Amino acid sequence: MNRKLRWGILGCAGIAKRAVVPGLGESKFNEAAAIASRDADKAKRTAEELGIPVAYDSYEALLADDSIDVVYIPLPNHLHKEWTIRAAEAGKHILCEKPIALTAREAAEMAEAAAKAGVVLAEAFMYRHHPRYDTIKELIGSGAIGEIRGIRGAFTFNNAGDKANVRYRKDWGGGSIYDVGCYPISAARLLLGREPEAATAHAFFSPEHDDVDMMASGLIEFPGSVALAFDCGMWAAGRNTLEVLGTEGIIEVPSAFVTRAPGSGNFFLTSRGERKEIEVPNVNAYSAQADHLAGVIANGEPQLFSPDDAVRNMRVIDACLASARERTRVVLG
Repeated sequence: MNRKLRWGILGCAGIAKRAVVPGLGESKFNEAAAIASRDADKAKRTAEELGIPVAYDSYEALLADDSIDVVYIPLPNHLHKEWTIRAAEAGKHILCEKPIALTAREAAEMAEAAAKAGVVLAEAFMYRHHPRYDTIKELIGSGAIGEIRGIRGAFTFNNAGDKANVRYRKDWGGGSIYDVGCYPISAARLLLGREPEAATAHAFFSPEHDDVDMMASGLIEFPGSVALAFDCGMWAAGRNTLEVLGTEGIIEVPSAFVTRAPGSGNFFLTSRGERKEIEVPNVNAYSAQADHLAGVIANGEPQLFSPDDAVRNMRVIDACLASARERTRVVLG
């Protein structure tokens, strides 16, 4: 690669400022070149704060910038489809925040638009690019824990006091299944290498928060009589864990989806009665995600997680939301 890819950031969302833009700064092949907001002052302040050279007062202006190679979209969920398609039509490659869309149908339309425009589209599940997941898959494949009997995942936090948060707008795609339940669902699909057969979910819908699901528990059934049991919430004490149970052992990941302090990427393996900590490199998963995307765009490397994978994850999310609303088990076709 002769130069770094130039990224444009659509919006001044917290995840962009806190994690993605700093991750671009630590990456080998990328740089944040421009940021846009519908509030010109906000765009300028954020650009100065993050050291981004150009600030635009509209998303359209950023998409019209011919020097921008990749667009990152951290907008509220209901805007993902519109701006992904517009970015694709402008010839930009795209990293779109999770969940990629509000429905699998929307995700499929976005994937089709990217394919038609000949651009790369990726969903921003950064945790999958941390090397420990390759190690976990290798351990499972080696038989270190025997045959998988089940997976448990949890991702919860408490932000319920912030009533104005976009996560609590039903028509904007708010709710815990969209926001954090998508992580254990994607992780189970990743580790099992299979697609679910059915989903059942129960949720607490809060009238104080526009009737979005503030807490949800689910059971995702996979072929081979294996299931993911998960819970997710935005009005509960914080957890961020994954456990893979086998006939001969257990893999425990204490900080499964978000790693912060050095060493927090480590996990534990219990194999045939012996428990040990597996140490892994301290890697910025956001940087790793960006560098993988740069390799796909600039060097034609295979994309690890295609837009079709995002569509399949959305199908499971669709089923969970339908199950929670209708109080029924949903069979996935």
